[in-house]
Amino acid sequence: MDRKIGIFVKNPALREDGRTVALLSSLREGGCELYDIVSKDDVKADSTMVLSVGGDGTFLSAAKRVAPIGIPILGVNLGRIGFLSENSPETVAEAILSGEYSVEDRSMLYSSIHGGDIVLNEGFWPYALNEVTVHRIGSSVLGIHVTLDGTPLPTYWADGLLVATSSGSTAYSLSVGGPICMPESKVLIIAPIAPHNLNVRPLIVPDSSRVSISVETRDPKVVMSMDNRNLDMSPSWSLEVSMAQFSLKRIRLAKSNFVKALTSKLFWGEDIRNNG
Repeated sequence: MDRKIGIFVKNPALREDGRTVALLSSLREGGCELYDIVSKDDVKADSTMVLSVGGDGTFLSAAKRVAPIGIPILGVNLGRIGFLSENSPETVAEAILSGEYSVEDRSMLYSSIHGGDIVLNEGFWPYALNEVTVHRIGSSVLGIHVTLDGTPLPTYWADGLLVATSSGSTAYSLSVGGPICMPESKVLIIAPIAPHNLNVRPLIVPDSSRVSISVETRDPKVVMSMDNRNLDMSPSWSLEVSMAQFSLKRIRLAKSNFVKALTSKLFWGEDIRNNG
């Protein structure tokens, strides 16, 4: 079976890494046609898959280039923890050549911004795989007003607010005290960032929900983030977050296991009583 594989490497130094060189050599020797991806225009529609070589940040950048086309992405981990890019380069070539992998759908978020004075960057891409956040840029705490399918929630007083997918539950959401969700869970996580309320907790809602967000602040602007991209936002704007009309196709190797990844990468359940 002929395989055409796009290679996305965000950090040029990693292309010279011995593990990357060995991986690409093995794929070529196995009969794969490889080509490099820099921009979305480089992606070939008849590709079998795209390899994202680096860490989770590289995977998110690859997703921006590939997700709308529907080509699956396989993450090769040369970074740090790596939940999206979980696969060591030593295991990837054999799995691809033997076909020991499956393709899973990962939900994505769509952000719609509303306001009378909106000027967005030409390259603005309104989708995210992990999370969408609104965050203060100055010293003033934010009053964050949220409606869930039209029903108002109590106002959050916090540094910011996060809306995450189940894929994003091990990313920024984890850092703000959000729950860990199995990647196939069809949910959204709404969580305040550094709240100034003692009685607020992260909230899990169905992924069919529409989350509307507006803020009040004494600062002239706030920051909106979508995965690893930032956008300055006027406090007069409002934001609606919902599921995207398409999903990201992610390649999962046969030996991959989310629970094992939690224990090995985040030391989940690490306890002297569990040893042995």
